[in-house]
Amino acid sequence: MFAKRTQEVEPFLAMEVMERGMAMARAGTPIVQLGVGEPNFDAPPAAVQAAVDSLVSGETHYTDSRGLFVLREAIAQDCERRRGVAVDPDHVVVTSGTSPAILLCLNLLVDPGDEVILATPHYPCYPNMIAVCGGKPILVPTGPEDGFVMDVAKVRAAITPRTRAIFLASPANPTGAVQPKEVVEELSDLGIPILSDEIYDGLTYDGARVTSPLGFTENCYVLDGFSKRYAMTGFRLGYLIAPQIAMRPLQSLMQSFFISTSQFVQQAGISALAHGAEHVEHMRGQYAIRRRILIDGLRDMGLSIPIDPPGAFYVLVDMRHFERDSLTLSFDILEKAHVALGPGRDFGEAAEGFVRFSFATSSEEIEEGLRRLARVIPQL
Repeated sequence: MFAKRTQEVEPFLAMEVMERGMAMARAGTPIVQLGVGEPNFDAPPAAVQAAVDSLVSGETHYTDSRGLFVLREAIAQDCERRRGVAVDPDHVVVTSGTSPAILLCLNLLVDPGDEVILATPHYPCYPNMIAVCGGKPILVPTGPEDGFVMDVAKVRAAITPRTRAIFLASPANPTGAVQPKEVVEELSDLGIPILSDEIYDGLTYDGARVTSPLGFTENCYVLDGFSKRYAMTGFRLGYLIAPQIAMRPLQSLMQSFFISTSQFVQQAGISALAHGAEHVEHMRGQYAIRRRILIDGLRDMGLSIPIDPPGAFYVLVDMRHFERDSLTLSFDILEKAHVALGPGRDFGEAAEGFVRFSFATSSEEIEEGLRRLARVIPQL
């Protein structure tokens, strides 16, 4: 009845737990949501005002499919400022969030039966997107013993004649891992296109620094956006930086799939890049405080945290000693402690038995979640 590829798309389990928690909240049970990566901050005020002004002035029409040139120019300038790499604005495509940028890249690079290598634990949507495009995800395990750093030798061994791309996520979801400069450089030297998801760049701690493959190879596609760094999830604004040779086919795909990104949202992005730096730094400072509260609180309960995540806003906690699968455990915790978490199974078999916590919410919510967990964990 339905296309075969739809059967290969797995449910997003963190969303399943979150949505069950929402239903419980509607029925009168207060739920602490610590499972999803939704910043509790408002967007930069200047970005909000820019969107309002744009709507009021009638900027509600199509733009160039690649995005407003002034925004692409601002993105190029931001790229040079943050990554130290000069980028031509004509190598930028503005998208309605980063997920469409990923889909554009996969449709560009992957034919049915082709392979895409990615480290695991991984963002749940990567394999689904690869599968919908007819590709096959090839998982290269990483582990807590080495800080979830990618093993270049394992990546090299996974390459076949059907390999079309290597996914690189740094900082990574769900581990928070930041890949060292030498690993990024070695991956860039393999001669395979790199899909570099840098949506959490800027949200790092303890002196960690993000390295982009843009500095080492032209054969890379940078995936980024405004959702996490600027707390603009609902604006749905992302972008793609691509090699010159890929721009014409990407433009054609963008025209056919999405036409263009909302004009007034693009104006918000221009303003965020121009005026949002102080806002971003304030959020990063608050995340660092929340990270410490969450990690210390969980360890005080005797829970095992393999690494203090150097990036993003997640903590992957080893819960294998509870002797039940991570989805069952997450629902048990939801029902008994009224705290919603992200089941490790969501992020691949390498994360089964782990549970992902998010510190994107307020310190007060984190502390309340810890109090509830402290009462229930001994029973579990």
